[in-house]
Amino acid sequence: MPQDNILQAGGVDGGAAPGPRKVALVIGAGDATGGAIARRFAREGFVACVTRRSADKLQPLVDEIRAQGGEAVPFASDARQEEEVVALIEQIESTIGPIEVLVFNIGANVPCSLLEETARKYFKIWEMACFSAFLNVREVARRMVSRQRGTILLTGATAGMRGAANFAAFAGAKHALRALAQCAARELGPKNVHVAHVIVDGAIDTEFIRTSFPQKYAQKAQDGILNPEHIAENYWHLHQQPRDAWTFELDLRPWNEPW
Repeated sequence: MPQDNILQAGGVDGGAAPGPRKVALVIGAGDATGGAIARRFAREGFVACVTRRSADKLQPLVDEIRAQGGEAVPFASDARQEEEVVALIEQIESTIGPIEVLVFNIGANVPCSLLEETARKYFKIWEMACFSAFLNVREVARRMVSRQRGTILLTGATAGMRGAANFAAFAGAKHALRALAQCAARELGPKNVHVAHVIVDGAIDTEFIRTSFPQKYAQKAQDGILNPEHIAENYWHLHQQPRDAWTFELDLRPWNEPW
């Protein structure tokens, strides 16, 4: 990866802590769920290594984590590019600390009629929602297996369970992500690496939902949409689980969301 394509902040103000630090790597640290997950792990003493394709968009999240006394390091990285993924994981492992938790949180929800869908966009959605997960899981799992510990959490969606009209590309990619999670869990579980797939089934409290689906967003007052902070709490719970009772798949939905 070109060096100027990685933006590393170098820990909290005042210098990096001595010795290796435990890292939670969040791929796709957006303004809602991904950011909330990063904040949750940072509160527990993890260095939150957060990625997006544009590092500038990460700065508010990094500033917030640091203001709360945590550590965060932003990286500009394209999760679909193998060379960039390999370089990113190597840099984090060699300069910050061991990746104890990997959270893959890239969405790629772009609805389109099957009759109007293009091959280019269909392939790109698969790259974003599934192929990039494979690249990151593979690289991080190699380190985790050598240490015989680690947690890998993959954010799924309703589309990974059932397809719907106008969601052929997204549903196909999320179904593939779920299959990847199943294969990884069966292979890595016996090596003491916990793999879990989280199905987020419902609207999330985001600016996109607020502006695009105002009637749905109005349900927020009755706890009718998912709070990103509460989603993040479940990710922390998964990481904390004892290995004699690991969860593989977790459904998260508001109380009023139909099954």
